[in-house]
Amino acid sequence: MNDDQIHETITKLVDDEHRLRAQSDHTDEERAALARLEESLDQCWDLLRQRDALRAVGGDPDAAQARPVPEVEGYLQ
Repeated sequence: MNDDQIHETITKLVDDEHRLRAQSDHTDEERAALARLEESLDQCWDLLRQRDALRAVGGDPDAAQARPVPEVEGYLQ
């Protein structure tokens, strides 16, 4: 996935998130969907940061890989 594709994915995920958050009440399923969206967004942003870091040191940005959700979410703790 290149940077443009990642940005497109982020845009779609953000649009979905905004649509769900605009609703006044959320079912358990919608809350779970929001949590998955947030996790996917975190993975996408992490992947972009990896690609930028590789580029900065002369590496191949295509070598970056999406990290598992528990790893990405663990950064906040």
